[in-house]
Amino acid sequence: MEMRKLNMFFMAAMLAVVVSSCTTVDSTSVGIKFHKWASSPEKQGGVIGTVRGFVWFNPLTQSVHQYPTYVQRVSFEDITVNTKDAAIFRITPSLAYRLDPNKAIDVFLTYRRPIQEIEKGFILTCVFEAYRTVGNLFTSDELMAQRGDFEAQVRARLEQSLGIEGFTVVEFTAQIMPPASLVDAIDSRNRMVQEAMRAQNEIVRAEAQAQIEITKARGEAEALKIKGDGEAYYNRVVAASLNQLLVQQYAIEKWDGVLPIYSGGSGVPLINLPQVTR
Repeated sequence: MEMRKLNMFFMAAMLAVVVSSCTTVDSTSVGIKFHKWASSPEKQGGVIGTVRGFVWFNPLTQSVHQYPTYVQRVSFEDITVNTKDAAIFRITPSLAYRLDPNKAIDVFLTYRRPIQEIEKGFILTCVFEAYRTVGNLFTSDELMAQRGDFEAQVRARLEQSLGIEGFTVVEFTAQIMPPASLVDAIDSRNRMVQEAMRAQNEIVRAEAQAQIEITKARGEAEALKIKGDGEAYYNRVVAASLNQLLVQQYAIEKWDGVLPIYSGGSGVPLINLPQVTR
């Protein structure tokens, strides 16, 4: 009975050793197998190499550290950035990145920490440094007007600093919040611009309407002139005709019925007399 218990204890101990001596590293991660202590500098901090799949190691002297190689997303808390004219912007950055598997050993030798701790330390420092350095190159107005250029410079600097350490930037965005005083100034300026544009539009509209009225009045005046000239011409013609008739009627009224021996000019009207038959 005692022997059976001893055998069971021995089997349980062996199973525990086997379990503790084996781990798995899936295909979306990279494992770093290393010696827990190594006095020789040639052993690069005790690193044996990168591993995947089932990994056997001596739990007393060795261990396996894993880093994910798929895209990691992290949102940082607000940071403040000073512009060239001393305005303070509040920025909430978000970063998507991945670890280069070929540089996993370098990352392990440098930091020897889980990826989440590296995010809170080195990566956050790179983000803050990129914003702080680039922010000092812009005034507050330039930052607002050239936000695309500002963010492009921040990303370029971040890609450089993270790339050196083995991290690739996949996506980088940020919510940029200017100081309240700048927001108020921008709103006030926009209102002034809108009011000026509205006033200019009113002036253009009024000028156009005035031009329409002038053109309309000119057309009406010309129409009246044409009409007046026609009526005047008509009146002159009628008056001339009436004057001639009046002269003839007056002459007829004064004629005594005696025909002159001769007539000339237009002093005596011509009268159509009936022909006398003898």
